[in-house]
This record gives sequence, C-alpha cells and structure tokens, in this order.
Amino acid sequence: MPHPAPAPLAPFQKTMLPALLALAIFMQMLDVTVLNTALPSMARDLNTSALHMQSVIVSYVLTVAVCIPISAHLSDRFGTRRIFMAAMFLFGLGSLLCALSSQLSMLLVSRVIQGMGGALLTPVARLVLMKSFRNAELLRVLNYAVMPALLGPILGPLVGGYLVQYASWHWIFLINLPFALLSLLFAGKWMPNYTETPGKLDLHGLLLFISSACLLTLGFELAGSIASPTLSGMLILAGVCLLLGYKRHSTHKQNALYPAHLLSVRTYRIGLSSNLLSRIGMAALPFLLPMLFQISFAYSPVQSAFLLLPMAISAMAVKPFLHPLLNRFGYRSILLSNTVLIGLLITALALIDAQTSTLWISLHLLLLGAANSIQFSAVNTLTMARLRPYQKSSGNSLMAVNQQLAMGLGTAIGAMLLRYGQALFGASSVQTATTAFQFTFVIVGLITLSSAFIFRRLHAMDGHNMTQKQGA
Repeated sequence: MPHPAPAPLAPFQKTMLPALLALAIFMQMLDVTVLNTALPSMARDLNTSALHMQSVIVSYVLTVAVCIPISAHLSDRFGTRRIFMAAMFLFGLGSLLCALSSQLSMLLVSRVIQGMGGALLTPVARLVLMKSFRNAELLRVLNYAVMPALLGPILGPLVGGYLVQYASWHWIFLINLPFALLSLLFAGKWMPNYTETPGKLDLHGLLLFISSACLLTLGFELAGSIASPTLSGMLILAGVCLLLGYKRHSTHKQNALYPAHLLSVRTYRIGLSSNLLSRIGMAALPFLLPMLFQISFAYSPVQSAFLLLPMAISAMAVKPFLHPLLNRFGYRSILLSNTVLIGLLITALALIDAQTSTLWISLHLLLLGAANSIQFSAVNTLTMARLRPYQKSSGNSLMAVNQQLAMGLGTAIGAMLLRYGQALFGASSVQTATTAFQFTFVIVGLITLSSAFIFRRLHAMDGHNMTQKQGA
C-alpha cells in the first residue's frame, strides 16, 4: 500500500533529518571498524587470548542480524521517533558498558546491548526519510545521508589505532556517547513519529530464523576449540535443521517473515548464496590482518591501522568505475573474474611475512579493497534486480541479514582456522605464529574462490535491466 503524502517539514527539519541518518550510519560504521586494531590491546587488558576476541565482533554483528527483521514492525507499532530514540539509547548504554567492562564476559553482554540499538538505528532513520521527503528529493537526501558510510571504514582503523596507542581501548566506546546524546536531543525535538497499522508478526518464523542463525554462528565459534568438536558439530547440525524447518514454515505460511517466493527469483537466490559464501573470506580479513600485523610482525596499533587504510581508500575510489564496467562486460563476466581475483589475492596473503616491504603489503591491500568494492556493489544490485515491488521490502531486509551473518561467520571461521593452524604448527615463535596465519589465509581464499561456481549459473543478460537504467 503506498505511503500517504509526507507531512510538510520545517526548513530546519529538512536539514536535520538527513544529518541524523548520516550520524547514525557513521556511528555504526565507525563502531564496526574502530574495534579491529584494538583487539590485541583489549585482550591483554582483559587477561585473555587475542584469538578469543573474535567473539567481541561476532556478538555484535549476530545481534544486529537477528534484530533487523523486527525493525519495521516495531517502527509501525510504536512510531519512528520512539524506536529511533530507544535504539540510540541502547547503543549509547551498550557503548558505556563496553568501556566499563573488566572481563570478556561483561564485554560480550555489553556488545549485545549495543548491537540491539545498532540494528534499529539505520533502518528506522532511513524509513523516516522515505516518509518525510517526496520522491523527487529522496535520492539526493539518501545520497547525502549514506556518505559517512564511506568515511567510516577509512577513519575507523585510524581512530582505533591512535586511541589505543596514545590513550586506552576504552575510548573507542566512549567516543560514541556525545554523538548518542546529541542524536537523542535532536530526535526528541525534530524527528516525526510516523506510525502505521502493523502487520501480524510471524513470531514462529522469527524464532526459527533467529535460533538457526545463533546456533550456526555459535557452532563455528566453538569449532575453534579443539576440546569441543562434538558440541560444535551438534550446534551446527541443529542450526541447519532449524533453517530447513524455517524453509518449510515459510512455504506454508501466508505472511512469513521472509516469504518462500523470494527464493523462486533465480537472480535473488544466486545473489544471496554467493553473497554469503564470498563474504566469508573478506569478512575474516578485518579480524585477521590487525592480529597478524601486531602479534606476528610486532607493528604498533597505528602502524597496523595505516596498513589497512589502502583497502578502504581504494574501495571508495573504485565506485565511479563500477557502472561503466558492468555496462561493458555484464554482471556474469565481472563477478566470475572478480571472485577469482579476490580469492587469489586473499590466498596470496600467505606469501607475506615480517620481512615483506610495507609498500608491497599496501599495494596488495589496495588492489584487494578495490576488487572487494566492485564485488559487493555488483552482487547487491544483482540480488535485487528481478524482485517485484511487493518483494523488495522483505528481500532487502533478508539481504541485510545475510550480510551481517556473513560478517559473523567470516570472523568466527577465520578465528577457528587460526586456532587450528596454531595447533598444527605451534605458536612458540614468530615464524610458527606467522605460519598459522598463512594457513588461514589459504583456506579462506579457497572458500572465496569456491563461490565462483555459483556465479557460473548466471546468464549473460542477468542484471541487464540494472545497467540499462544506470547507464541511461
């Protein structure tokens, strides 16, 4: 059902609402990327192994993944302003509790609270803009609002590196507090509180889907512990069974959380599965690379952050070339060749060691960042290319959940492989620790390469409708 015409906004609201969304996106992106370079220092302070710190990332992204499906329902039921303010409050509270954490268990609980807020911030703020601005204004407003998403990956590692090296890791969470307070003040005064009659929430499907995601991720988390392979296998098997149960449920449920007819769209099905598999390798790198640089190469947090910078810069710089490339070669050719390139580049990280020139490492990561940016921009547009209008809302939500799960699984699998590598090669010296990292890069690179087989199922004209619109 189409939305009613937006209510007139005061001039100040027209400025502040996009700024609120921009701030929400920036806080989320900064929070995700600022943590990576701080993990070794956090581990030392919390008296735990750095190889157990992947749980700090996984707990957040998994919470975001399982909370995204209810964001629209909550907004319709309680109003956009109330849910946005509640989300910002939870995000700020979680950040404060993270900074006060003295044990890993407390930090993980705090990250879950932070993730509950983070999951709702961007979807609700985007919904407010869609209901507040007319179509003729919406593209300009959204483009302005999402610009900070490009800056977060660039600033995050640098901010994290400098704060850890010259202050303490606690400040990577404390810097969220003034932004959260400012957002609460402006939202309480200027954000409209749009409500609608909510549809009936598919609670049964939601519980099946959430339980499956949690069990699968937890199973891979525990798989890294040599002492609990049976338990991890049982959790993974239970997660798969629940996922199959959800698939059956969605086939027979009229208003399922994610309707079965989404997967009847061939390009959506291919895009979703390839996105999950190919993201696992790249999602492992933000966890693995800072660990390699700081633990095996003995680089400082700031040096580690500057080495990661080329990936973020090239990811942003290559965006303008994506549409011409897709127009010229098509989605199938670009995705096939680019997936192979990414897989080989990840595998080739096994060739670097403490004696490798930082210039060479930077050039390697520069190319990897560009290829990664092309990959996921192309996959995201292809995934949505053939959806009908009535499928786009649930299809977009499932794609966002899929991306978060891939990030969580990628981090968990990367940590799991690294621990197996240490068990195989030992970690008694810098050389053996580096070998464990090299083993991990080879495996996650091969996982990425395997997703090329999914892209072979694409037709030459798949995605043609997207390139025609964008090239016109």
